[in-house]
Amino acid sequence: MHFVKTGQGHPVILIHGLLGNLDNLKTLGAELSKQYQVYRLDLPNHGLSPHKQTLNYQDLAANVAQFIEQQQLNKPHLIGHSMGGKVALACALTYPQLISSVTAADIAPVTYPARHLQIFNALKAIDLNQLKTRVEAQMSLISAGIDLGTCQFLLKNLYKNEDKYAWRMDLDTIMNQYPQVIDWPFVEMSYQGPCLFVKGGDSDYIVDEYRTSILKQFPHCQAKIIANTGHWLHSQKPTTFNMIVSKFLASVDNEQSGI
Repeated sequence: MHFVKTGQGHPVILIHGLLGNLDNLKTLGAELSKQYQVYRLDLPNHGLSPHKQTLNYQDLAANVAQFIEQQQLNKPHLIGHSMGGKVALACALTYPQLISSVTAADIAPVTYPARHLQIFNALKAIDLNQLKTRVEAQMSLISAGIDLGTCQFLLKNLYKNEDKYAWRMDLDTIMNQYPQVIDWPFVEMSYQGPCLFVKGGDSDYIVDEYRTSILKQFPHCQAKIIANTGHWLHSQKPTTFNMIVSKFLASVDNEQSGI
């Protein structure tokens, strides 16, 4: 997987969400790099990482575990947003011996309803062969009912290859594998290590009905809510989000070092 490494210290791995890339958690990475060695990953079929025919949490967890071993990282902290949070949680459940803690930003270990079909249809409606400017792409998305913030997020995937626009993400594979992305196959497993869930106060990605599933699978978890934020809590209130994550990592490090 493609990655960017910054800072020195205990390793931390940051994992972006669906249709994102390693820049999505760049602000958090910059803050954590003051004390940690931070690895921001591009997941398969996203960013500059290779395209594969699958996109499921068993494979993605294995990819992260392989990355940890290849880079010879000593029990990194895992932090992920949205789909990246599910990847981090899946890795914690299946490879607990490899990590120190897991943080999931505005996501729960459950199967979700299909939320992205409008976005997929809007992206597919853009004719890349005829596209002349990024503004045209943004106008097309807005006309399809996509809000401006989401448009700007999605268009980070758009780049110009010679004289033609293209997507960095493998949109077709992501769409084909979407049932696996919203699924959650680990309901009978549990992770006994330290865990943090951070919820956007205005987001419906973590709701009360998920509490039982969360506590069953992550019995030692903590939970924080950032008021007046939605699903993009890390970009809406970065100072608060970064502080919550930093304090959690410090508490885990202190406890594990006996301080």
